[in-house]
Amino acid sequence: MTRLLAVADSDSYLKWAAGLLDALPEDWTTDLVVVRTPITPSAAQIAAAVSGTRAGAAGRELPAVLSARQLRRTAERFRPDVVLLACTGPVVDALAAETLAGLRPRPVLVSGLPGISVPATEKAWLFRSGCDLFVVHSGREVAEFSAIGRELGGGGAVALARLPYLDLGAGLGTGAGTGTSTGAGGGVRDRVVFATQAKVPRRREEREDVLLALAALARARPDLDVVVKLRARDDERQTHNERHHYERLWNALADEGRVNRDLVRFAAGPMHEHLSRAAGFVTVSSTAALEAIAGHVPLLVLSDFGVSAEMINLVFEGSGCLGTLDDLAKADFRTPDAEWCRANYFHDASATDWAGRVTALVAAARAGTLEPARSLLDGPEHAAARRRARLRLEVPPKVLRYGYRAKRRMRRYLKAL
Repeated sequence: MTRLLAVADSDSYLKWAAGLLDALPEDWTTDLVVVRTPITPSAAQIAAAVSGTRAGAAGRELPAVLSARQLRRTAERFRPDVVLLACTGPVVDALAAETLAGLRPRPVLVSGLPGISVPATEKAWLFRSGCDLFVVHSGREVAEFSAIGRELGGGGAVALARLPYLDLGAGLGTGAGTGTSTGAGGGVRDRVVFATQAKVPRRREEREDVLLALAALARARPDLDVVVKLRARDDERQTHNERHHYERLWNALADEGRVNRDLVRFAAGPMHEHLSRAAGFVTVSSTAALEAIAGHVPLLVLSDFGVSAEMINLVFEGSGCLGTLDDLAKADFRTPDAEWCRANYFHDASATDWAGRVTALVAAARAGTLEPARSLLDGPEHAAARRRARLRLEVPPKVLRYGYRAKRRMRRYLKAL
């Protein structure tokens, strides 16, 4: 029997981890927890992240939120053969190097990225170089991260998995046009879903342009329910900070009389539930675009703000899904190119090898022949950054925020002298 402990630190990583666990053999014993950091998801976000997975099954307690010390004690009691570090990079490094270091028996350490990872980055590899296996989700990603690994050294093998939440979307429908239609189970598909992305576009004016296009669509098509699907409410945390929150911007536009407040709805909750009603989907850059494809929902990936690594949408070149705000206002959604799908995230199931690689690593660990991965961040030049990451794990978020505010005030005071 194999025992796996999964640790997440944010909503997106938690959703990814819950889905990966569902793909493991049924005779594995698994546990899923959230480690407390300043980006810990709320109870509602946790429930949405695990919805549709075994971790979110009716009657089952939601994953517990643990401090770093509680996580260490949990790992010592659970005695995992495998630890899945489903966390942001600095937290993965701090957990592997310090919080969970020295566990006996020594577990196999697995990490990865929860969404689209094109182009591959050295930074992602560096933070996870202390792990034995690095999980990504397309042949292109495997090739790019393997090349980085050969160049930089450190780390373990790179493995391929299917993005787990794509299977939640499969069978939502058989394709909808730009009008209302019937979806899976005979339900009406009359919703246009805009999936937000915290990091892009960055400028307030660009985000307002998106909202104005959604308002134009809602005015032109009163038969459609136009919904902005939020990753987090304005008072909740998420993996990345969102400087210009869409709901706040919408309320400001309504206060200025530029839009009718009731034209567009804002909602949270599981993405697969929104897609089950969707006649169209739109985003600037979100892994949810892949969920829409899996659910046969026509979509648009907005190109008005550029198509680049910085916009996190470079992978959609050649997909046939790129479009503009004008296309959105006209409800001109697209169906992706089949060849692009096969090359990007919709590979044949037989190519998925991550669970088999984990099994082999566990066997090597039990036999005492597993050579631990070598972290590239063990040197003294990285000690300060690792200490900062450890603070995020060990200090309660409220205390940490007070400390950050005091530090900023002191800097302003010294600057004024």
